[in-house]
Amino acid sequence: MTEKNLIAPDILKTQQWLNEIIIGLNFCPFAKKEFVNNTIHYQLCSAKKIVSALDELSKQFEKLLLQPNIETTLLVFNQGFKSFESYLDLLDYANELLVELGYEGTFQLASFHPDYYFEGEAFDAAANYTNRSPLPTLHVIREASMEKVLSVYKNPEKIPENNIELAEVKGADFFKQILKRIHQTNG
Repeated sequence: MTEKNLIAPDILKTQQWLNEIIIGLNFCPFAKKEFVNNTIHYQLCSAKKIVSALDELSKQFEKLLLQPNIETTLLVFNQGFKSFESYLDLLDYANELLVELGYEGTFQLASFHPDYYFEGEAFDAAANYTNRSPLPTLHVIREASMEKVLSVYKNPEKIPENNIELAEVKGADFFKQILKRIHQTNG
């Protein structure tokens, strides 16, 4: 068995998406270093209910606190939160949990979903693909690390705007094809 065979297909989908879209298009200029250094923890979560999803998120906060060698965590939901609305509910509760547990200023959350769309954008707008992923995903980011990287990055406030411009140049079909291939390749 190869190492690839030992990794869950849903994690492989996430890694391929991260490599091809997020890193490949430089949507997140900080992701490549962590990807190459293998400091990203991928946690698969089969929770379908908010309470159990939040329990897993809480465990991931603790894991990051206890393991400084892990820079960031992608909590990937392979069973639940398939509708974007239910995912947004989870995201709201996740942000509340972060504050309730006293992790505001320690961690922040970024959100990705297969049906992600920005308010005011058409569902199929290319701009939405800056946050579209193969599976619903919460990204737990160490805030101190992000601040450190942003302090040396020129014009970090323009990252979202630049990403949307690039997505529009590429077009929605470009992203649809990549995501379709990722799903086909990894079951």
